Amino acid sequence: MLSRSSFNLLNLDDYSCVIDRPRIPQIMTVPELDENAITRHPNGRRIIVANQLPVKACLNPETGKWVFEPDPDSLVLQLKSGLKPETECVYIGSLPVDINPADQEEVAVNLFEKLRCVPTFFTVDLVNKFYHGFCKHYLWPLFHYMLPVTRAHGVRFDRVAWQAYVSANKIFADKVMEVINPDEDYVWIHDYHLMVVPTFLRKRYHRIRVGFFLHSPFPSSEIYRTLPVRDKILRALLNCDLVGFHMFDYARHFLSCCSRMLGLDYKSKRGYIGLEYYGRTVSVKILPVGIDMGQIESVKSSLETATKVVELRLRYNGKTVVLGVDDMDMFKGVSLKFQAFGKLLECCPGLRGSVVLVQILNPARSLGQDVQEVETEMQTVAREVNGKFAQNGYEPIVFVTGPVSTQDKVAYYSIAEFVVVNAVRDGMNLVPYKYTMSRQSNRDLDKALLQNEPGENPKAKKSVIIVSEFIGCSPSLSGAIRVNPWNIESVTEAMRSAITMPDEDKEMRHEKHYKYIRSHDVAYWAKSFDQDLERACKEHFHKRCWGVGFGLNFRVVALDPNFRKLSVEHIVSSYNKTNNRLILLDYDGTVMQRGLIDKTPSKEVITILNNLSNDPKNVVFIVSGRGKDLLGPWFDSCKNLGLSAEHGCFTRWNGESEWESCGSIDVGWKKMALPVMEHYTEATDGSFIEPKESALVWHHQEADPDFGTWQAKELLDHLKSVLANEPVVVKRGQQIVEVNPQGVSKGVVVNRLVTTMQSSGRQPDFVLCIGDDQSDEDMFEKISSSIGSRIAEVFACTVGQKPSMAKYYLDDTVDVIKMLHGLEAVSSHVARNTGFHVEMQT
Repeated sequence: MLSRSSFNLLNLDDYSCVIDRPRIPQIMTVPELDENAITRHPNGRRIIVANQLPVKACLNPETGKWVFEPDPDSLVLQLKSGLKPETECVYIGSLPVDINPADQEEVAVNLFEKLRCVPTFFTVDLVNKFYHGFCKHYLWPLFHYMLPVTRAHGVRFDRVAWQAYVSANKIFADKVMEVINPDEDYVWIHDYHLMVVPTFLRKRYHRIRVGFFLHSPFPSSEIYRTLPVRDKILRALLNCDLVGFHMFDYARHFLSCCSRMLGLDYKSKRGYIGLEYYGRTVSVKILPVGIDMGQIESVKSSLETATKVVELRLRYNGKTVVLGVDDMDMFKGVSLKFQAFGKLLECCPGLRGSVVLVQILNPARSLGQDVQEVETEMQTVAREVNGKFAQNGYEPIVFVTGPVSTQDKVAYYSIAEFVVVNAVRDGMNLVPYKYTMSRQSNRDLDKALLQNEPGENPKAKKSVIIVSEFIGCSPSLSGAIRVNPWNIESVTEAMRSAITMPDEDKEMRHEKHYKYIRSHDVAYWAKSFDQDLERACKEHFHKRCWGVGFGLNFRVVALDPNFRKLSVEHIVSSYNKTNNRLILLDYDGTVMQRGLIDKTPSKEVITILNNLSNDPKNVVFIVSGRGKDLLGPWFDSCKNLGLSAEHGCFTRWNGESEWESCGSIDVGWKKMALPVMEHYTEATDGSFIEPKESALVWHHQEADPDFGTWQAKELLDHLKSVLANEPVVVKRGQQIVEVNPQGVSKGVVVNRLVTTMQSSGRQPDFVLCIGDDQSDEDMFEKISSSIGSRIAEVFACTVGQKPSMAKYYLDDTVDVIKMLHGLEAVSSHVARNTGFHVEMQT
């Protein structure tokens, strides 16, 4: 849907007019890289862009230099397992340590040669403003539904921090430019830190293949719309070919924002969701990320893990271990979890001394007052619970702080009777997945357990998950106990239920989760995303591309190679040398601008139409979906103008003739359709019904965009069901649902008019057809498929640059009027020179 789009032709650059241009060679500009070692990659490399590179750093005490190695816990490194074995990955991101400027070039070369990593280097000031300022203290809280209503409750939008965010994103984009072959490689960008990178990439290479996956929540439109730079970020995401989300709610919010702020409607076709954006289809992917199965199984199988498990078993012998693994931030709900656990011990005295909550705390990713406040509150609640229920040798809440290795976490997962993930808002959270996999027994762990605890049944695989309903993994965990973390009593009851749950129930829940997690691991996620990215980009080299807009409002218009703007000089030349012309004009959105309250044709339009229709060489028709009771009075002053109303159901050849029907019209179906439409009108504020003699139209342009679209889809299905056996066609148009008689369309009008002209001895040698919406595509299709081949000069023209059966476009109604003025001038000049008095021939 591009009806709200307008273009500045002075800002329209075509960098890709030659479709079959030769591919450029693979060129790498990393410092001191041996160009002789460069090889081509027919399947395309994957340029993985994330805020941080998947590496760990340690300082060599002897040389004083940093040593880097792959980080097996990094998601962007794990995703390679889902790609084809021959696919090369190049990683772009920042380093976890500061590098002396004098050493940066050497570090960059070594990282690329050894790990295929390209580092971005920032000044301390830029990092503070970009990451700690805009990302962590403004954008991240907002995406987690926290608005800075007062200065005491969050950081408000800072233009300087935003500019730092843009600058950092440009640095990331520049690094992509250094290594990419845009004709072969694919770019996969990760998370909210880099949301405007796609615009910088698309501006440089119009056909670049770009995918983006958001690992955090995407907030509802009510929250997102508070962002002062909302349009820039939204348009940047739309410069991707594929945008991915963990769950439907996040995708739904994104689509809602596109609808409310940019007027874009999405379509679902064969299971794929797509947004039509200036001739490009931006695909939307919904698939939660998984875990690295190989890593968890490898850690579980190590003897060190088994030893750690035995140690923990002995430490918590005779106690039920409840586990929490959370980052230190304000949205993880740790203090709420502690309150619920304290209430459990208060309500169930028999559990005191036998149930322990072990809380593993990952280090905070950013420093600030918010983190300090969260830590203070958490420690306060923990002290209250421990002070009230602690006994000799028993502490209800146990903290495990500092960087905790994956091996130690797996050991804790293995001994925990259930895990509590109580975040008040979280993008995905893979703790439940890792817990379930760790509870799946293995041979080495079974052997160690049997040696130390002969009564343990190694074949009994059981686990229980208590999960917040506000996190991304919740929908995929059908056997979990879902809770509202704000409802302390419900979390307490969930804990009590998990403790008292029969083993058979625990085993059933575990098995259900295990099957899903095993089949939907990180490799499955990466493979699925990669395949969809390839699919979304397959038409890149079949279209012409233009760059439109300045700065972060830049976007690309992608259209058919033969689709071009209608030149006034060209059409006037053809018009001047032809003798039997047929001119077909839509009304709304073509000669009359949409959105006007007064739909009556202006004096300028009436004058133009009179001059054109008074030319004896012309047959001029207004072909509209409007009713004849409106069109007739509007154009009574145009005596030689033909009118086709209700998409061709009624025709008037000139001002003196009567309206003719296209055939016998049965409107008995209206008795069934009208009550259905009235029901939806009553339920949808802002909608209304437009009754026509042969049709019914339900309008929702004044309704809430989301609700109106939703109701339109429901109404479409409802009417198709009710009218299945009636001689009608039910279809959606531009913010309408319309019911028309079968066999009635603007394409039929074209065929009828051409046939009539031919039968009267006037073989058309010039056809001009202009329209702006979906109903006009019937005219364009008829002209392209059959009529056009028999006529010398054919101009099918749509209004606005968008996918169309037409071969030409004009930008808007202003351009349409200018073009008609050009034709009018030719006709007026001929009339003055010949002195013809013109009467329209039927």
